[in-house]
Amino acid sequence: QTILYFLRSFECSQKNAILVPVAALGVGGMLVYWLRSRRKIETIEMGDGWWGSGERPLRMKEDESIRPFKIVTSDKEIEDLYRRLDQARYTPHVEGAAFHYGFNSSYLQKVVAYWRNQFDWRKQVEVLNKYPHFHTTIEGIDIHFIHVKPPYVPHGRAVQPLLMVHGWPGSFYEFYKIIPLLTEPARHGLNEGDVVFEVICPSIPGYGFSEAPHQQGFDSVATARIFHKLMNRLGFKEYYLQGGDWGSRVTTNMAQMLPQSVRGLHLNVVFITKQGLGRLISIMLGAYVPWLVGLTREDARRVYPFMQKNFFDVLRESGYLHIQATKPDTAGCGLNDSPVGLAAYILEKFSTWTDKSFLHKDDGGLESKYSLDELLTNVMIYWVTSSIVSSMRYYKENFSKDPSLNAHSSVRVPTGIAAFPQEILHTPRTWAKDVYKNIITYTYMPRGGHFAAFEEPKLLAQDIMQFVRKVEQL
Repeated sequence: QTILYFLRSFECSQKNAILVPVAALGVGGMLVYWLRSRRKIETIEMGDGWWGSGERPLRMKEDESIRPFKIVTSDKEIEDLYRRLDQARYTPHVEGAAFHYGFNSSYLQKVVAYWRNQFDWRKQVEVLNKYPHFHTTIEGIDIHFIHVKPPYVPHGRAVQPLLMVHGWPGSFYEFYKIIPLLTEPARHGLNEGDVVFEVICPSIPGYGFSEAPHQQGFDSVATARIFHKLMNRLGFKEYYLQGGDWGSRVTTNMAQMLPQSVRGLHLNVVFITKQGLGRLISIMLGAYVPWLVGLTREDARRVYPFMQKNFFDVLRESGYLHIQATKPDTAGCGLNDSPVGLAAYILEKFSTWTDKSFLHKDDGGLESKYSLDELLTNVMIYWVTSSIVSSMRYYKENFSKDPSLNAHSSVRVPTGIAAFPQEILHTPRTWAKDVYKNIITYTYMPRGGHFAAFEEPKLLAQDIMQFVRKVEQL
């Protein structure tokens, strides 16, 4: 009996020796299949689109030529502007209101006086044209972009293509101060000589000199697809991406759409809207024991008091968003007709989004960070192209499809995040990892706000270079 028991035990152990590996292989195979299929699902389908006027012509081959473009102005354009500025009406501001009610009308009159009597649009057009501009037709609309190559590349150094995408109420002009730092780093005291870029800055369709979509539904995913097509048309198979504001959303979508084309993604704004019990616990405990939920002391300083910084401040600053996400054309028609109204609407954002404390200043602190020439040049890009309404529609198109602005899926390309202290919302690294699964660098920037490239070009350039260097070493 003992012998029989031993034989049966041996027989069982032999079967187990075969079954266990087989089962393990089966489970492992299923896990690999699930992970691969899950990763496949997590990419956004590229698809195709048509944003031209009317129906897409059958059998029409799109003109893929890259056409040089130059910004021009005229006496008629400037005279019309002056006439409208001269006829502006103002409402006296409430005493002691500073920027708490919006753009202070007394300071607005000073800005308009400068605009009318000292600002030289012809000179600023020359400044805008110092970089090469181009147009190309993609999905039925003309896409505007600037493409700046480094004038000199030391022997043996690779040039990295970098697509930089603006947001609202900015423009491609936001990058004019950072472009020379990226294309000629050594000349500007940046000892990051092993990293040199050629920079491509497109205008989002409906902004500035990019044609506005003629069809409904043009969102950040459609923009991402168009910009991938643009980079492909320029001959780039792989490239880096950088974005803030809507540019962050667009470049994130690009990384989700064609991750094989994106060498790295650098952001100076991160939108994470994911909620749930885990996030609630993180918020509650983070105020008392931040280390327990993965927050640093700096995260805690920037996030708390939570209701003040993440609810009341956001509520105060987001009234424009609700209008633009629902009825953009109604408010937009007034802004498109009045240069003074347009300037007040746009420049107010350059005040409080640059530094929240500027709310308490009579001049909104605008000239402490920017020159009036810089600010008015950005306003003029909207004015001369009549693009304020189409730029505002971008909110409706995106929020109509995705009210929570979820990031669609995980981002697995190497990611760098520059967290500026005056940004409207702070996203700690541990929260960013919910979407961005491969964060290579996360930097607490020492100063600066929402318009990083415009306000702190050197800080942003250094962070981009640090990130790209690390990616290239992987």
